[in-house]
Amino acid sequence: MLPRRTFLLAAASASFAASRFPTQVAGRAERMFATPGKNPNGLQATPEGLWVYDQGDNHAALLDWSGKVLRDFPTETDKGSGITFDGKHLWIASTYDSRIVRTDPRTGKALQSFACPGAGVVHWAPRGAHPRPTGAHGLEWRAGELWIAVPPAMTIYVTDPATGQVKRSFPAPGVRPHGIGWDPGGSLWCTDSIYRSFFRMDPRTGGIQRQLMLPLREPLVDDLLIVPHGMTVHAGHIWFSVAETGEVYRVPLT
Repeated sequence: MLPRRTFLLAAASASFAASRFPTQVAGRAERMFATPGKNPNGLQATPEGLWVYDQGDNHAALLDWSGKVLRDFPTETDKGSGITFDGKHLWIASTYDSRIVRTDPRTGKALQSFACPGAGVVHWAPRGAHPRPTGAHGLEWRAGELWIAVPPAMTIYVTDPATGQVKRSFPAPGVRPHGIGWDPGGSLWCTDSIYRSFFRMDPRTGGIQRQLMLPLREPLVDDLLIVPHGMTVHAGHIWFSVAETGEVYRVPLT
């Protein structure tokens, strides 16, 4: 989260974006519910409900859209951030050991893993604050490919999930890319936590089509501005998690 007085950072990001692509400030971010864990850092919408990955206890939980827990179990991951579903298995970004892990969606057992591309030390904070190399934050599955947002490299990678081989890549928007999700029209959304924004991107070129910012002065929790972490797209809204407060919010796509 950010001190209230630093909301000007978000305003500066609007100026940064305005000359290159359309920028919109969301009218309101709606709080939906608290998550089972205290540090939700990854979200994925599925036909069964909303998967939430918690970085604090390394649990994956399946919730219905009111926040009721349908399933909750530990995983063999290390302070992860992203989660997605390929129709059969969960994939989790195990951030602090820089691995991408295929996981049983009922037991949490690791079935496969490969090294995260682009792992390293993040650039958005002083080296002393985050000295340890880390890996991915956002994951998405589409047409047999695994899409991975990696903050240290400030890059989105498209990989072969069978081998982990990178097939192509493009720069992420901003310096702290987090959750990613698919727009109903086929574009890719990527969260940037520093800008408190969601960027719609051309998945072929990485070109930014639009920026949707959270309101400049809200939502506030304990007089601090919330920062988006995990995200997914569902029913005409971007749903996002706030790792510091254990909450899920949503904003409309339009």
